[in-house]
Amino acid sequence: MRIATWNVNSLKARLDKVAWWLDRAKPDVLLMQETKLTDADAPHEAFVRAGYKLAHHGQGRWNGVAIASRVGIDEVVTNFGQPLSPDPTPDVADDQPLAEARMISAVCGGVRVVSLYAPNGRSLDSPFYQAKLVWYERLARWLAESCDPNAPMALGGDYNVAPTDADVWDPVACHGGTHVSEPERSAIAKLRGWGLVDAYRLRHQEPGRYTWWDYRAGNFHKNFGMRIDHLLVTEPVAARTVWAEIDREARKGKPVPSDHAPLAIDLDQPGHAFNPGWK
Repeated sequence: MRIATWNVNSLKARLDKVAWWLDRAKPDVLLMQETKLTDADAPHEAFVRAGYKLAHHGQGRWNGVAIASRVGIDEVVTNFGQPLSPDPTPDVADDQPLAEARMISAVCGGVRVVSLYAPNGRSLDSPFYQAKLVWYERLARWLAESCDPNAPMALGGDYNVAPTDADVWDPVACHGGTHVSEPERSAIAKLRGWGLVDAYRLRHQEPGRYTWWDYRAGNFHKNFGMRIDHLLVTEPVAARTVWAEIDREARKGKPVPSDHAPLAIDLDQPGHAFNPGWK
């Protein structure tokens, strides 16, 4: 089974690109983030035409998470099993993470998958950063209270954290900003301590492999990026992981790509082969 995660940066704008990638990589499950759609506007028919069922949790202009699966979608959970809190600042993103559509989970092909979109944090001295840490605490509490580290589970998404200096193009240039601060990295370490493994690092230790590049200043072509999208899996899934890859080619060309590249893992046996474009 192939499980993939991708921050699509607007599912409406990127729908043709997503359809292209489903045909290219043939994932069994695709976890998507930043769909920027309401549930009523989610493109279920387009996914049905591609052979997938779609579960979507969104609110409109920003945020939004989804799961597309061709191996079933059962036991759907959104927002850690709680209704979204009322949002006192609906015109501001990232400041009220428990009022924002950032988590959806389901059982697909016998694996509990979770699509996560962590808050960005913006700057270390901002309330947005504190909200990010609160959201991570809520995620850790949900795992501790509702999940079993001995069960097959994969948490994929845009974590907006580069776990180590090896996950950024230049640790000195990134020092002092969000995505690399010690509290954020400690939040990821806490998830690992509960019982999660970085599935990509099981298969790849080489430097210079990233999932996000800023659109500006030619950063993609310079490979000035960060590895902030992850598939963190429990040991039963880690033991089955035989392949992992970031598809750099999906960050290129037309239709206009997301600023993130998809990350995929294969369980039990390799899936459909494609060239991810790394030299």
